[in-house]
Amino acid sequence: QVQLVESGGGLVQAGGSLRLSCAASGIIFSINDMGWYRQAPGKQREFLATITSGGRTNYADSVKGRFTISRDNAWNTVYLQMNSLAPEDTGVYYCNANIVRVDLREFDYWGQGTQVTVSS
Repeated sequence: QVQLVESGGGLVQAGGSLRLSCAASGIIFSINDMGWYRQAPGKQREFLATITSGGRTNYADSVKGRFTISRDNAWNTVYLQMNSLAPEDTGVYYCNANIVRVDLREFDYWGQGTQVTVSS
């Protein structure tokens, strides 16, 4: 049974920084891409960033230059460093991982989400 657990959300002032973490646990063969998404009130879930197992990154234009995604393959953990936060960044942040299980079948897994609130 595979699970993703996010941590690091909270309340921060505009212009501040926050670091999110997401750890995968369970019996896992390997992890392909990992990423971060968010859902603001009244909006659809949107893509923020992904990172491959080899460290290649891709960012949405809205966060490029402000957010940095990284991962620690030894601990099956993905991070999102968020700088220069603005109220528009408020929302529920979700981590995602494409995981190959021990039966060699691939599935996308999602964390429960962590709330990020940026005050003005």
